[in-house]
Amino acid sequence: MTFLILGHRGVMGVEPENTLRSFAHAERAGMDAVELDLHLSKDGALVVMHDADVDRTTDGSGPIAEKTLAELRTLDAGQGERVPVFEEVLDAVGSPVQAEIKDVAAARALAEVILRRGLVERVEVSSFHDEAVAETARLVPGVRTVLIASRWGGDVVERAKAAGAATLALNIRRLTLEVVEQAHAEGLKVIGWVVNTPQHLRLAHALGLDGATTDHPGTARTGRPTS
Repeated sequence: MTFLILGHRGVMGVEPENTLRSFAHAERAGMDAVELDLHLSKDGALVVMHDADVDRTTDGSGPIAEKTLAELRTLDAGQGERVPVFEEVLDAVGSPVQAEIKDVAAARALAEVILRRGLVERVEVSSFHDEAVAETARLVPGVRTVLIASRWGGDVVERAKAAGAATLALNIRRLTLEVVEQAHAEGLKVIGWVVNTPQHLRLAHALGLDGATTDHPGTARTGRPTS
């Protein structure tokens, strides 16, 4: 069974997260896919950034939703990198992409890009929000979707099925064999996040996970962070 390795926000352990530089590094390092985060700008652009505001990862401040794409373009996202939009990442790297959306509005914008560019096979859509996963599955027939959870109850597998998700992405620190077995019994895949240590890598394999998200290019393959 294949164990897939996803580069978390590119390779955020060694590059500025969610930048073209980070995604290119992930691809060169042989990651099976790159993971990124999407928010909508004030003028509706699919902006690649994790937080709802720009304060932590750029030299600016304030919510993404209150800034136009032109305004976001003026910010330094680390080492001179600019804040990318989703389609720029698609054009910069050839890797499969797992795109995390923060709400239903972003789901609709992402669905439009997937359909227009024929990306059903390349782009997997993830979210912490059941309704965003369900909306994506409704708008883009056949797209692979992922329900993410950091803390969850005994109904997490049923939630994933109800939302139309094919995969659960769960916090490795809280993941149990029982949940993995329940998910697999229902035909769902399970990936763990974030796997950055040899101990967590061993745990991921012991639990029979289908993959892992990592911040470091070498961790998930060798058990050691590398650049």
